[in-house]
Amino acid sequence: MRAFDGQHSDRITIKRTREQKVLQLQQLKEQLAALKSHTAPTIREALVKRIADLEAELRAPVEPRPARRPPPAGPRR
Repeated sequence: MRAFDGQHSDRITIKRTREQKVLQLQQLKEQLAALKSHTAPTIREALVKRIADLEAELRAPVEPRPARRPPPAGPRR
C-alpha cells in the first residue's frame, strides 16, 4: 500500500543535474576502488554497470532547454 502517489518507490527516475551526475560518478568510482577482494561479484558488477550507464549519459549531447516565453506586454486587469 502506498502512502501517496509520486513517492520515490513508484520507480520514477530521479532527475539529476549534470553536476550531480558527475559527483555521483566520482563517488561510485571511489566505492568500486574501495571494495574488498571478497566482495560479492554481483555487487561489483552492479557498480561497474552503473558507472558505465552514467558515463554514457554524460557523453550524450546536452539537450537545449526550450526558450521561455516573455510575459505578455500590455496592461494587466
